[in-house]
Amino acid sequence: MNLVPLKIKGISYSQTQNGAYALILTEIDGERKLPIVIGAFEAQSIAIALEKDIKPPRPLTHDLFKSFAKRFDIQLKKVIIHKLVDGVFYASIVCHKDGQEEVLDARTSDAIALALRFDTSIFTYESILEQAGIILDVKEADPKKIEAYKQPQQLPQDTKADPSLSKLSLDKLKEALEQAVQMEDYEYAAAIRDEISKRN
Repeated sequence: MNLVPLKIKGISYSQTQNGAYALILTEIDGERKLPIVIGAFEAQSIAIALEKDIKPPRPLTHDLFKSFAKRFDIQLKKVIIHKLVDGVFYASIVCHKDGQEEVLDARTSDAIALALRFDTSIFTYESILEQAGIILDVKEADPKKIEAYKQPQQLPQDTKADPSLSKLSLDKLKEALEQAVQMEDYEYAAAIRDEISKRN
């Protein structure tokens, strides 16, 4: 299976889930984006790694892991987001030590936080991008649709548990997905995408 290199586009605060964030990955040689819902601690750790000038007074867990790995000559070679099940992404960390390759299972947010610290590459499989990738359509958004989307009743309080998505037709879900992407609400777009995937 073909590996597709990814880079981090950014992190956005969830407007619909308290304390949640959307980590946005984008393919390096394409337009598809992969939104992944992560927790506050993981978002903070990734944000600190992205801002090279920020140095916490005490090492965070991912900083400690890096120090530990360096002390024992363990090299982190790459991170692979290898599986998507029921809206949950699974990742592997590929490490080298003494010429031996080891593959460790990891939460995707942890794997990415470590990839940033080790300055190593992030990959996923083409099949996962086909299933979960979102293409941002740069065409002019319909102002009426945007206003309707902005109304509070259109935004569920908890998209993961939102029963209203299951009541929408596939066409309505695709329309809602397009609007969410145009508004750059990738966390909500991810919830809609997951609902569409369940039906395919």
